[in-house]
Amino acid sequence: MKKLIFLAGVWLLASSFTIHLMGDSTMAEKNLSKEGPERGWGMMFQNFLDQDVLVVNYAKNGRSTKSFMDEGRWDKVYQAIAPGDYVFIQFGHNDAKEKDTLRYAAAWGAYQDNLRFFVDGVREKGGHPVLLTPVARRWFKDGRLDRDCHKDYPAAMKAVAQEKNVPLLDITTSSLDWLEALGNEPSKAYFMISTGKDDNTHTVAAGARKVTELVCDAIRSQIPELAAHLQYYHIVVSASGHGDYLTVQEGVNAIPSYSHKEITRVLIRKGVYKEEISIPHTKFRVLFKGEDARETVLTFDKYAKKNWPGRDFPIGTSGSASLYIHASYITFEDLTFENSAGEGKSIGQAVAVFTDGDFLFFNRCRFLGNQDTLYTYGRYGKNGGIKRNYFKDCYIEGTTDFIFGPSIAYFEGCTIHSKKNSYITAASTLEGQKYGYVFKDCTLTADEGVTQCYLGRPWGAWAKTVFIHCYLGAHILPEGWHDWEKDGKPNTKENAYYAEYQNYGPGARGPRVYWSRQLSEQQALEYSFEKVMYQSQDGIVWNPYNNK
Repeated sequence: MKKLIFLAGVWLLASSFTIHLMGDSTMAEKNLSKEGPERGWGMMFQNFLDQDVLVVNYAKNGRSTKSFMDEGRWDKVYQAIAPGDYVFIQFGHNDAKEKDTLRYAAAWGAYQDNLRFFVDGVREKGGHPVLLTPVARRWFKDGRLDRDCHKDYPAAMKAVAQEKNVPLLDITTSSLDWLEALGNEPSKAYFMISTGKDDNTHTVAAGARKVTELVCDAIRSQIPELAAHLQYYHIVVSASGHGDYLTVQEGVNAIPSYSHKEITRVLIRKGVYKEEISIPHTKFRVLFKGEDARETVLTFDKYAKKNWPGRDFPIGTSGSASLYIHASYITFEDLTFENSAGEGKSIGQAVAVFTDGDFLFFNRCRFLGNQDTLYTYGRYGKNGGIKRNYFKDCYIEGTTDFIFGPSIAYFEGCTIHSKKNSYITAASTLEGQKYGYVFKDCTLTADEGVTQCYLGRPWGAWAKTVFIHCYLGAHILPEGWHDWEKDGKPNTKENAYYAEYQNYGPGARGPRVYWSRQLSEQQALEYSFEKVMYQSQDGIVWNPYNNK
């Protein structure tokens, strides 16, 4: 697995090669506490590249080719270049400031000389130089766009590119064409002028994304070997400002409603997002992709025994979730979901994820919590509709009943970790529903000192739970299952369906309670993913890897 860390505005990723960015404020990292909504397009660029590519952004506000060299910034880039790396060079805004002796570089003189110096230096280190003409200024007068906002600088750069046989990305022309097509008023939304500042040069997040898209379009036509590493997400969430939105809920709100055309791809950059998140039923066909499961954490801290603010009654189990999923055809990859409320009598149940949609796919995700971590709530009542969940290569932890509810859920290759002597599952499968929970090729582990856990108990009298080819740690009790019979829920021994097939490990030793089952080979075949997920009511054959 590649390792990713964030240091001084740079994503450090074990990668095949690096793209070093040199430029001015239109490209540079921003201090969100000082510069607010302003974003340089270099902050967005990593989102458009796969994990073989690392972007390191050396751009700095107010720099020209001259001041970038004079301040020693070029020296840092030069030292960092490795053979095979790319160096993107984009200057012009500040080189044109004739009255500023610290920055001015004449277009057909020092500016070109400096560009040649950069190009030669990159090649000397075995890298690939790329020249980018500057981003256009949003200068409208009497409704017409000033297409000469950078005077001779784009032409001067083009001449150097041709002379030195360097790829040129003409961002000046493409950004001018974009602005002209938009017009004066609509284009304001992409620039800092939309925030009340008299600034038609610097972009907000939407503008930075658009400029990055223009850069990627140019890469596709000019640098095909680099284009092979491009990727696209419709929405990017980043707590550090390297995306379209700072919070996950903002990203959810931006997803098109009732989208039947395509899967909306949402990238969530690493960070801790402490917020209650709700995905409404209108936001279906979505992929939520985390940057790294351990370092991309969606967390909140509500709990059942806490009173609603300003009210005199408790939140309850169903009200305690950190994430609510009411939509269908949703995929989650490489994310951690957590309820951080803690554990104890004063806390009670504290749900991390509440599923109420159909065809939900969790791939390489982590579920952290204590009592009632994962609530597969969907299809509550006979008219609730079928709700199917698939958990692949996930980690799920908790104390009591930490996987519970009425949905059909298939767990494959997952680690199920007990933090306390208690119960793992509490299915409430509806009467007449053929399948409830199926665990296949899973590993059951426990904290040190945890030695007495049941595979499950029936929250509802008709609970169905099956473990197939699973490793059961020594914390699993020989009897395996608990009946949880009580007033209002009689005959669970008769009505619940608890079964196993070819489990192994110290927890598989038995003897099991007499009313549980050991499946035959033929019976076990009925618990394939395809059979569990296929329901005659709708006849849908689900492919979770094309979840639409």
